[in-house]
Amino acid sequence: MKRKVTFTLIVAIGLLVALGYAASFLPASIVAAATQPPAVAVQSTALSAPKFASLADLETAFENIYAQVNPSVVLIQVVENQPSIAPNIPGNRGFGFGFPQQQPQQALGSGFVWDTQGHIVTNNHVIAGASSISVTFADGTTVPGKVVGADPDSDLAVVQVNVPASQLHPVQLADSTQIKVGQIAIAIGNPFGEQNTMTTGIISALGRSLPANNSQTQQGPTYTIPDVIQTDAPINPGNSGGVLLNAEGQVVGVTSAIESPVSASSGIGFAIPAAIVQKVVPALIQTGHYDHPYIGISGTTLDPTLAQAMNLKADQRGALVIDVTPNSPADKAGLRGSTTPATINGSQVRVGGDVIIAIDGQPVKTFDDLVAYLASSTQVNQTVTLTILRNGSEQSVKVTLAARPTSPTALNSSNN
Repeated sequence: MKRKVTFTLIVAIGLLVALGYAASFLPASIVAAATQPPAVAVQSTALSAPKFASLADLETAFENIYAQVNPSVVLIQVVENQPSIAPNIPGNRGFGFGFPQQQPQQALGSGFVWDTQGHIVTNNHVIAGASSISVTFADGTTVPGKVVGADPDSDLAVVQVNVPASQLHPVQLADSTQIKVGQIAIAIGNPFGEQNTMTTGIISALGRSLPANNSQTQQGPTYTIPDVIQTDAPINPGNSGGVLLNAEGQVVGVTSAIESPVSASSGIGFAIPAAIVQKVVPALIQTGHYDHPYIGISGTTLDPTLAQAMNLKADQRGALVIDVTPNSPADKAGLRGSTTPATINGSQVRVGGDVIIAIDGQPVKTFDDLVAYLASSTQVNQTVTLTILRNGSEQSVKVTLAARPTSPTALNSSNN
């Protein structure tokens, strides 16, 4: 009994400390109006002391968010044309779909209400290959759904249901470009088929990337989804297509994948950012597809070893062009790939190509920076200005973007 009491006290103290830091990220309305002053005055430091909210305030905040958003989150059940196969993603990144039911051709995922016209947003990998789809709302209402648009390259899809507008509760989207590491993150979905489950954590990292349209059988170029949000809010198989929320109950991302050696939550989950969702989903509703801006290069991030191999300063950064796709925008603009063989860390590589150091005046320090800018700030037929290093000399190249080829092969952060 004594051990049990001691453990309880330790947990309670830990909770109060955590709540103090969490309170600074919660809306002002849920922070306790009367904060107890410290018993002993202390000298001020560069960091302001965290505000403390009561446990009741925090619980109320989470309750309100759940009550507000839960009616918008749905369970998606699909019958596939063939049994689902868990994707083989580098680093054991497993998509949250792939939770088999009693029949191997059935699987579960999540989704959320987009508008009062019955459009439901989910992940492409949730509905890919489905022969039939059913959508179950929080109140138990179950209706058939049909796919109106899908985009493997962003792993987003839209399903439509025939439900009265009065029964539909669209989510509110946040500006995902403004979120910061450490802010509260709340996930609602259907992990392992457990409907309308809420989990909490924080934003763990920003600017991650996920492989798009992954398949063990694909050939040709590969692409990535940029600016992906990482969270430690528990995400498990069945969460895919659900919502990742901020402390205001707004959607900052669509939960899509986990990185785990056991295909279950290990504190590393990923969500497609709302900024991408806002661009892709309206196009899927209107036309059934989304055209991604495309340059037509493959490459890598210039690191110190590559820079030295090209007689550049070791601290030079940018996106090194390895290959230029024939007849692509990059080819038409005269960009040059790498043709000089070099040995780095025992591996044969090619160097000597153009190094992209800025796009439209925005610095490019990594290849992912280039991919993220194309995804967030450009559109098909737009002309962008690349600042490049060619043989050590800086120059500008104008490139008119095309639509990314829509082949069954597609998609590594080394291409765009």
